[in-house]
Amino acid sequence: MGSPGRTALTDVLVDRIARAGPLTFAAFMEACLYHPEHGYYTRRVPATGPRDYVTSPEVGPLFGRLLAWQLREMWELLGRPGRFDLVECGAGRGALAAGILEAVHAKAPDFAAALRVTLIEVSPRLREQAQAALEGQGERVAIVEQLPAGVSGCLLSNELVDALPVHRLVRRGRGLRESYVSARGGELAEVESEPSSPALARYLERYGAPLQEDQHAEINLAALDWLQQAAAALERGFLLTIDYGYRARELYGAAHQRGTLLAYREHRTSENWLSWPGEQDLTAQVNFTALEERGRELGLTALGYVPQAQFLLGLARASGVVEQLEKEADTPEARATRNQLKQLIHPEGMGEAFKVLVQAKGVAGSRLSGLQPL
Repeated sequence: MGSPGRTALTDVLVDRIARAGPLTFAAFMEACLYHPEHGYYTRRVPATGPRDYVTSPEVGPLFGRLLAWQLREMWELLGRPGRFDLVECGAGRGALAAGILEAVHAKAPDFAAALRVTLIEVSPRLREQAQAALEGQGERVAIVEQLPAGVSGCLLSNELVDALPVHRLVRRGRGLRESYVSARGGELAEVESEPSSPALARYLERYGAPLQEDQHAEINLAALDWLQQAAAALERGFLLTIDYGYRARELYGAAHQRGTLLAYREHRTSENWLSWPGEQDLTAQVNFTALEERGRELGLTALGYVPQAQFLLGLARASGVVEQLEKEADTPEARATRNQLKQLIHPEGMGEAFKVLVQAKGVAGSRLSGLQPL
């Protein structure tokens, strides 16, 4: 029997390191999450069974309903065009898109007639599950691997950027060192060496903050690559990013001396990043300063950055959900909706941990309910 936390991917990685040398942590994380056969998101496992975490769309239909309202406002701000593209990046099982479509068809038939949905998902397994979740939607929904060009509407992501591979740096004396994954006696081990690219230090200078002695930090170059692709794909409209993270000053502050990287397995978090490769999720908090600043360089205007609680409460008020809850306080449906809203906006949970960044291209005078002060 192998040692605890050892998986089939462990052997693959140990062999790769023996042949080519230590991996940057970003290369290790990419393999853990996206290896074609053994990756956390790409390996073929049953659609049912225990999950390692719960996402906002899985709390219930309210999340999709509120986002549907925001998307309708975006459509109206674009002049109610005959076609509005909704492109969800990292769509997973399709739960969010299914919730949005259900709400749009029920509440906004005029918008539904214009809406075209494209789901971007690299995992064959998750694409299959999304296809099942959206069965019957016809030609209005496409599920593909890569971003389309000429998007006019909204590029949406929910918990995508935190799952992109990150490099790990640490301040030692006057210089920076990078974390690599090596192998000792057939086991994975973390080692430090010179940074693999000058781009890492440049990232900290442009989008980060000075690190203190022995402070660790994650550098998400992949997020900048994704943002560049998204900005190029967006012809006119909005980029809506929902994820957990901070602006740079807080992300790289004293509270995160060890960085923010976490492993998720069976609803528990740990810093045992090298254990269970391919069988636990790895995530790092998002640097929203980098997305805002790099977005500006790419022609995107930042319309607002707010906690998820503020975003969803604004939409709940504008869409009439709050008024409905006040009128129908004791009905089973109202109680279920209220419980969902509480979980989504809880200040010690999703409400403050998750942030919402809205950026735009070619849109003037945008006023979105999700960005209004409470």
